[in-house]
Amino acid sequence: MRQTFDETTDRSFGPKHVPLIRKAMADQGLDGFVVPHEDEHQNEYLPAANDRLAWATGFTGSAGAAVILKDKAAVFVDGRYTLQVRDQVDQGSFEIRDLVEGGVPAYIEAATARGQVIGYDPRLHSPDALDRLRSAAAKTGAELRPVTPNPLDTAWGQARPPQPAAPVVPHPLQYAGEESASKRHRLGEGLAARGAQAAVITAPASIAWLFNIRGGDVIRSPLPLGQAILNADGSARLFLDPAKVTPDLPAWLGNEVRLETPADLPQALAELRGQQVLVDPAVSSSWYFEALAGAGAAAQRGEDPCVMPRACKNAVEIAGTKRAHVRDGAALTRFLHWVATEGQINPPDEIEAVSKLEAFREETGALKDLSFDTIAGAASNGAIVHYRPTQRLNKRTEKGSLLLVDSGAQYLDGTTDVTRTVAIGEPTAEMCERFTLVLKGHLALARVRFPAGTTGSALDALARVALWAHGLDYDHGTGHGVGSYLGVHEGPHRIAKLPNLVALRPGMIVSNEPGYYKEGGYGIRIETLQYVTPATPIAGGERPMLGFETLTLAPIDRRLVVAAMLTPEETAQLDAYHARVLAEVGPLLPAEVKTWLEGACAPL
Repeated sequence: MRQTFDETTDRSFGPKHVPLIRKAMADQGLDGFVVPHEDEHQNEYLPAANDRLAWATGFTGSAGAAVILKDKAAVFVDGRYTLQVRDQVDQGSFEIRDLVEGGVPAYIEAATARGQVIGYDPRLHSPDALDRLRSAAAKTGAELRPVTPNPLDTAWGQARPPQPAAPVVPHPLQYAGEESASKRHRLGEGLAARGAQAAVITAPASIAWLFNIRGGDVIRSPLPLGQAILNADGSARLFLDPAKVTPDLPAWLGNEVRLETPADLPQALAELRGQQVLVDPAVSSSWYFEALAGAGAAAQRGEDPCVMPRACKNAVEIAGTKRAHVRDGAALTRFLHWVATEGQINPPDEIEAVSKLEAFREETGALKDLSFDTIAGAASNGAIVHYRPTQRLNKRTEKGSLLLVDSGAQYLDGTTDVTRTVAIGEPTAEMCERFTLVLKGHLALARVRFPAGTTGSALDALARVALWAHGLDYDHGTGHGVGSYLGVHEGPHRIAKLPNLVALRPGMIVSNEPGYYKEGGYGIRIETLQYVTPATPIAGGERPMLGFETLTLAPIDRRLVVAAMLTPEETAQLDAYHARVLAEVGPLLPAEVKTWLEGACAPL
């Protein structure tokens, strides 16, 4: 559980491993090979055994790819990782290119030639991604060829870590809020309504949600790796490594669920001959579509049927996440008190801050894991959006600077994600002004009311307009979905500039996290989680409106707020939030921390 601060890779990975991959490629008659970040389960956080991109290149970010050719290679990352990739990857081995602008298809089109064979592992690529790669290869006359075994896996050999085999355990109804049988039959009816006899479920979060189980195969997310086939009659086949199956699991799953091994999956897919089978091309690899086609089944492309009901939390899940946020808020408040007292006298370094916050969470007695590695960015490191402290990069906080801490926890009753930016010593006038602009956007997104059918992209500008008025902005999304003791990043909804066709619905949890980042100077982000509340009337209005209720409970640093920049409505909103923090979190705190919180939550 403890966060580590040593780099898991270094720049030597490329020079050491690329020659081994090229030899394996040559043995299979390949001129090149495509290495995506994704694994067989499309996880955001990868088990060590599946972190192929990191082993090949040294890059450990959560989004990227590589193409390795006989005489050259390239690694692709988006704008979040431009600094990290140059720090981790040997540029003598890999050219660094943009993942979004052109990306892998453009590189294949530019770097390959007629007659060359570019290999790929069909278990790791979605059908849509492969279509783009095939189109690029066709323009040069190169061939894109599925290969088994994966030459990278061959090169990795015995040094590759074993596949995870953490126990799969029941997730009790007191947390799940709905029996698995009820979920399966409800979703089965939906399959029948669209003319499908079955659905192939490959996303670990969907498997965990559908069967009310949790695992430990993926760090920071309680996910079991496996696959399932859900039938329209509500019965199912669940494919898990037998080493993960705990003694009480079969009884928990019940008679309608048939437990099998991953080795049984190809035959199970073959038995779907003649059936209409729903498969989600966004989360299921090309291998599933090819296997179904080979079996004579008709694959229906459509969204994983678990995605939307998983996103819309039921009343039990909402009640649980509220409890989790009060508990987590007490731990975070103890940390903020430590920063405001001891941390002002002896400013901590980033690693000390991360370790202290985790210790407070562990003292709750309920912590299962962090929900992601804590981001603690002191001064200029706070301006790196996806920064993570390491022994080499660790920076001590300094008087007159800001400390940005983005952290979260996994509890049985909920998942948290919260960012607070605090001043170390006296902040500058510019820091306070820009913090207040971020705060204005944060408050606007928290109090908005909106009609049914509104998407997150329609609300995104609310969090930015105060910054825009001063010629400022931030280059990340404003909000992402969050699971219920599942992943800290969960779709299908989000709040971002990029268009999103998924309307916000009651029960959806989403983050509210506008920011500002001055490169080489400091970073500011204010993040809370909030959930969509049912539509209610507005006095004098004609339509009931949805809204948000804030879940996260932790004080916002009043020393950074320029009160004169807030409207009376914004001031009242911030004061009301702080009064709620004090009322709900205060009783859980030691006396000296509660006394400090009273001051931190005092009206402006």
